[in-house]
Parts: sequence; structure tokens; C-alpha cells
Amino acid sequence: MDPKILALFLGMGLVTYLPRMLPLVFLSRRPIPDLVLRWLRYVPPAVLAALLVPELLLQGGEWHFSFGNAYLVAALPTFLVALWFRHMVLTVAAGMVLVVILRGLL
Repeated sequence: MDPKILALFLGMGLVTYLPRMLPLVFLSRRPIPDLVLRWLRYVPPAVLAALLVPELLLQGGEWHFSFGNAYLVAALPTFLVALWFRHMVLTVAAGMVLVVILRGLL
């Protein structure tokens, strides 16, 4: 293998590994304040909302808040499936089936 390509792969691996490993090493022996732990609980829902909301409400850079928006219409019952069953695979499957059905209908 070309040494430049090998160095590139090693560099990419190091850049990927270090930001994940360093906080674990430095914070593993220190107590984390309760305020920080409470704040960290909100990170996953905030990231999920930041990823989903634009996909659900925007189409082609324009607001598409109507019953013609298959993604938005499918998201509402999918959300109920997630709340009721609390099962990731079932929720994803329900959302995919609903989107396929609604895209055929709308």
C-alpha cells in the first residue's frame, strides 16, 4: 500500500478516535456535577428534533405544512406508535410503511 494512503487512513482514524477517547480518559475518574448530567439528558432529544423538524416541515427550502406533506402526516401516527410501544424497530417500520402508503395516496 502507498505510504501516503496509509498515513491518510491512520490520520483519519486518529482524528476520529481521539475526540471520543480523551473525554472518557479525563472524565472517568472525576464526578460529573448534577447540573451537567441533567443538561446532558436533553442533548439526544434536541439533536433528534434538529434533524427531523426540517425534514418534516420543509420541502425544496419552502415551508410545506399541509396534509399534502406525506412525511408530516406519517410522522404523527409514527410518534404515537413510538409512545405506545416504545420499540425502535416497530416505530421505524411503522413510519416507513406509512410514508410509502401516503406517498401513493397524496
